Amino acid sequence: MLDERAKLLLKTLVERYIADGQPVGSRTLSRANGIELSPATVRNVMADLEELGLIVSPHTSAGRIPTARGYRMFVDTMLTFDRQELQAPSLVAEQPQKVITSAAQLLSNLSNFVGVVMAPKRSSVFHHIEFLRLSDKRVLVIIVTPEGDVQNRVIFTDADFSQTQLVEASNYLNAHFSGMAIDQVRERLQAEVESLRSEIASLMQAAVNFSSEALVQSEDEVVISGERNLLSVSDFSSDMGQLRRAFDVFEQKAQLMRLLDISSQAEGVRIYIGGESQIVPFEDLSVVSANYEVDGQVVGTLGVIGPTRMPYERMIQIVDITSKLISNALSHKSG
Repeated sequence: MLDERAKLLLKTLVERYIADGQPVGSRTLSRANGIELSPATVRNVMADLEELGLIVSPHTSAGRIPTARGYRMFVDTMLTFDRQELQAPSLVAEQPQKVITSAAQLLSNLSNFVGVVMAPKRSSVFHHIEFLRLSDKRVLVIIVTPEGDVQNRVIFTDADFSQTQLVEASNYLNAHFSGMAIDQVRERLQAEVESLRSEIASLMQAAVNFSSEALVQSEDEVVISGERNLLSVSDFSSDMGQLRRAFDVFEQKAQLMRLLDISSQAEGVRIYIGGESQIVPFEDLSVVSANYEVDGQVVGTLGVIGPTRMPYERMIQIVDITSKLISNALSHKSG
């Protein structure tokens, strides 16, 4: 456990390093506001902090920088908030996909880093289905979800259906299955195949399989905005290898999905510091994330990805306010 003097020095060192990006020396610290200690005393305390793995000396520099553990202690116990209200434009309530894209751009613009939003987890339920004949054995399937999202796909059928038959099939599905989960629809259809004309049954089965795929795909979507902002971060511009690894994370969205999925199991704003665990395997990247809701239900996660040396207080405010804005826009839309 750190004493008050060590806490104050660690806090001041982290804040100075976040602001300047330069290793902080004992002489600089001893002159900082509120620290009335000699450079020798400061050196002793810094040696203790280094032994605890909270700070480290990069290369041959006389100064010190925070480690992942040092950032974690700072974030968990020393953050102070400037309560001035963050000015953020509102998000317009419109089609969910547009709200999500706008939220990712807003996170990126406010933070000057990378904004990420995981699309809402949809209930795999359909509200309405329609079939349109395109040509011989080609049918357009249109699925509308309860959230108002529309999915379209062309399916190829074994038989050639007239538009009248397609209307009959969509009327049957809408009358008997609207509001049910896709898996339930599939089971019920299999049970009722005998009583339906076989070619209509196979059309419905193909449509249900498409619906299931479409809804699963839309669940896995991560919208990313502002990757290019990392090009102007000095921590990365001096090391193109680090930058390339960061861009690989955005290319392989699966890793981001895992991170956002873990975030979704926690309440409030969460901070993941690079290098402290496998969650963020890149030492120079940190993630500040929060959940967002639709009508009181948590449906997705959003966050800011930036350098470990980021102004955490501001990022927490940006993520917090954006989660409220997206919740309001999507709840308003669905209501």
